[in-house]
Amino acid sequence: MPSPAGPRHSRPALITSERAVLIIDTVCAIWCRELQRDDVSVEADFFTLGGQSVIMARIQRAFIEELGVEVPMDQLFLNPTVASISAYIESLGTVTQ
Repeated sequence: MPSPAGPRHSRPALITSERAVLIIDTVCAIWCRELQRDDVSVEADFFTLGGQSVIMARIQRAFIEELGVEVPMDQLFLNPTVASISAYIESLGTVTQ
């Protein structure tokens, strides 16, 4: 069977809601695009993947545009994995997508 188009990532085995899946999938897609990677593990550290502050600012803007949520820069530093920043975004309860 052919692989699906778009970025691939390993999602945690237990996802609590469709909303959580949407957030994780969107965050992974944004990270893959901005870090220019085909695949991003949900537990991989942003900085280990080659992330820099300029890329982080683009990711912050993409969260606003694609999820309708503003994530403060300090939260991006405190939550440097797809899993942790996705959990933070989900906790806000304001995703508009």
